[in-house]
Amino acid sequence: MATDRFLQLSDVAEILNISSSQTYALVRSGDLPAIKIGGRGQWRVERAELEHYIERMYKETREFVRAHPFTYSDAPEEEIG
Repeated sequence: MATDRFLQLSDVAEILNISSSQTYALVRSGDLPAIKIGGRGQWRVERAELEHYIERMYKETREFVRAHPFTYSDAPEEEIG
């Protein structure tokens, strides 16, 4: 799996630590580019596209954090101590 160009949705779900249905939703919404191949139309995500997606999510998260500074009122009670 480490050198495969294309990943199955189950591989992507494992890498991102999300459910298979969340992975499918990312692909079907177009948020995570993928291709449909084979007679049964199985989805595949190119490893490079997954890396681009991860980088995009880091960028979007940084922008969100800058726009919405953290305050202690945002923290769950168990983390405040």
